Amino acid sequence: MSHSISRRKFVTISGASLAATLGLGLAACGGSSDSGSDASKSGSSSSKEVSGNITAVGSTALQPLVEAAAEQYMNDNPGVQITVQGGGSGQGITQIAQGAVQIGDSDVFAEEKLENKDDAKKLKDNKVAVVGMGPVVHPDVKVDDLTIDQLKGIFTGKVTNWKEVGGDDKEIVVINRAAGSGTRATFENAVLGGDKVPEDFKPQEQDSSGTVVKMVAQTPNSISYLAFSYFSDDVKALKVEGVEPKDKNVETNDWTIWAYEHMYTAAKPDAATADFIKYMLSDDVQGSLVKKTGYISTKGMKVERAADGNVTKL
Repeated sequence: MSHSISRRKFVTISGASLAATLGLGLAACGGSSDSGSDASKSGSSSSKEVSGNITAVGSTALQPLVEAAAEQYMNDNPGVQITVQGGGSGQGITQIAQGAVQIGDSDVFAEEKLENKDDAKKLKDNKVAVVGMGPVVHPDVKVDDLTIDQLKGIFTGKVTNWKEVGGDDKEIVVINRAAGSGTRATFENAVLGGDKVPEDFKPQEQDSSGTVVKMVAQTPNSISYLAFSYFSDDVKALKVEGVEPKDKNVETNDWTIWAYEHMYTAAKPDAATADFIKYMLSDDVQGSLVKKTGYISTKGMKVERAADGNVTKL
């Protein structure tokens, strides 16, 4: 599906349609990995005229922020066209590692997705935001708070009726994300704690966050999980262990289901890509757009998380 944004054409593609769109120019990958935290924090437009085409592929949880930032950036830089595609974090990591796109959007560290962990050293990790994620249910579900153990039971198929967790005598309908989803990986890392999902438990799967919102809203007794940026009045967000899904609780790690939003590039990206990443880390985005679109600036975090999952106070 394509749609126009301001003066430039903007494409949003997810799931199965992704593979057909990847006839793209290759971007060279080389050098060592680096965090984007030290990038310039200057204004919204480039100090010099830039031009080129950028394709960003991957996380649908990050997609709303990238789309909004790209719209603003292209208004100030008409020589650059940015195309944003979904497909999941796995797609984003794979495509940037192969050099098929300029940016791989991901909710997880590249090391978690790449079979050859050394390939992550060929990429530059730009952490552009933090996203909280949490369980959501159909609005009529009579449950407001679940423990981690209860969530684990539901998403491993051991708890199958809402009455087992304080709700009505109704069968639980689990809606999962597809295997390549970074949102799923983040949720399962936080909730399952390394436990495996039984092979005979096969709930329905959806390939995008937007579809999950629609399915939960339309399906009585359903439960799934979403990034905070997708929370809406159409679904009910739950507390976990009595903690509300709020930005301030993510910042302190009191809410433990969260992830960095990564925009991976080649270690030495082309000029247009480097300038767009510089804009993503600028005050125009970090000081305003990040919050407006439902994300958390990395500047507000009181903790940091390493690729191995270890969390330390700042």
